[in-house]
Amino acid sequence: MRIRKAIIPAAGFGTRVLPATKTMPKEMFPIVDKPTIQYIVEEAVSSGITDILIITNRGKGLMEDHFDYSPELEAALEKSGKDDMLAQVREIADLANITFIRQKEMKGLGHAVLKAKSFVGDEPFAVLFGDGVIDCDGTPAIKQLIDAYGEYGTGVLGVKKVAEEDIHKYGSLKVERLHDNIFKCTDMVEKPKTKEEVLSLYSITDRVVLPPEIFDILERTAPGAGGEIQLTDAMREIAVTKGMTAVEMDGNRFDMGNKFGILQANIQMGLKHPETKEQLKEYIKMLAKEL
Repeated sequence: MRIRKAIIPAAGFGTRVLPATKTMPKEMFPIVDKPTIQYIVEEAVSSGITDILIITNRGKGLMEDHFDYSPELEAALEKSGKDDMLAQVREIADLANITFIRQKEMKGLGHAVLKAKSFVGDEPFAVLFGDGVIDCDGTPAIKQLIDAYGEYGTGVLGVKKVAEEDIHKYGSLKVERLHDNIFKCTDMVEKPKTKEEVLSLYSITDRVVLPPEIFDILERTAPGAGGEIQLTDAMREIAVTKGMTAVEMDGNRFDMGNKFGILQANIQMGLKHPETKEQLKEYIKMLAKEL
């Protein structure tokens, strides 16, 4: 079955990058000249997704405005003959069928995903976390998972290896390599507290493809770590009973809810952007002499 729907949970407070997120959603932080959320939407669209639900909360209306038409701006650009800029602005509003819903209570990622039940219906869907940008020179990250779903027919997890000292901050997966970068996942634990609880150093990273049965599981999932409804707990039920596929994704991942991740994203993407790469290269070389 073709995967045509995606949800982007983007309701978090962004506390790791306060005070910037007091009024500015972290999903709107710019990477060179585009906000974070646009990179994520473009990844979904380039992977064949046509319908996207972005889950927000209070104070995140800027995202809705960004993907809407802007008649005044468009008229000004047209009047001044800035046709290239006009085309870019209009293209943003036409990327996909984008809708928004609010997570009125902050009860965790699982609760946020559950809000998408009526939007998804009875079909598999993609989830792209709103603060994770994955830059790929080849196949987009979520397309790598969609392709694996087509091959194996099970829920698919995008994974990366995590440093041993950091695994307690993430989920740990029990995996068995099938071939190359493809694994079978049969168990998982959210934020292991002891070494004994660590199943491996592989952790879910910002992208998953899920079957619609996840919603029934989420509806009966009790609050877990942090008193929140954890998506990991619901996915674990599928992993243990049916197994899931894990794909070690190609691409550079930037955590846009982290100060250093924001700096990394702007430097690395700035070195690829045609308007900034040469100047930035020279600037970095100049700074390097002083370090």
